[in-house]
Amino acid sequence: MNPQGQDQFASNVYYDRTFDCDAAKILPGEYYFTHKDMMIVTVLGSCVSACIRDRVTGIGGMNHFMLPDSGDGDSPISASMRYGTYAMEILINDVLKAGARRENLEAKVFGGGNVLRGFIAINVGERNAQFVRDYLKAENIRVVAEDLNDIWPRKVYFFPRTGKVLVKKLKQLHNNTLVNREQDYASRLVTKPVGGEVDLF
Repeated sequence: MNPQGQDQFASNVYYDRTFDCDAAKILPGEYYFTHKDMMIVTVLGSCVSACIRDRVTGIGGMNHFMLPDSGDGDSPISASMRYGTYAMEILINDVLKAGARRENLEAKVFGGGNVLRGFIAINVGERNAQFVRDYLKAENIRVVAEDLNDIWPRKVYFFPRTGKVLVKKLKQLHNNTLVNREQDYASRLVTKPVGGEVDLF
């Protein structure tokens, strides 16, 4: 399953002068993983990112996603939850295929800020944050650090090789780029009722 507008491998790789290293910038609905000594960077509002790495080999990656508001409640098999599950699975599977070992995986999770106006019914950021916590717990992947919820957007710099993450709270956002980008992403996450895909036992 690849929900529309979901989970593209990020293609924006550049040289970052500030950190003197190669970097990959990921946007909503993208993810990136690497075995190289480089940085992965993203800016989060109400979306969440999981930084997942093998603490032995340093192979790791980051995703950037949100759960669309599906209106079907948040049962574990809702269309909304499947978006999050897919975003997590594609990253974890690619990291494992690159040579990481499941028993060595650890995670740091970020985002879920209450920054998107107009999502009044439920704080979409809180829901995203709760989802990523629950998912990692169910998968038995240890969360070694988190910076979730709050009201500020964040810029996250992840160095998979060492596991280091730098988070900068963006308390003065001078334009609407972030909010517009997340709202555009949210509007592309069209959840349709799905029949016949899930077997319950």
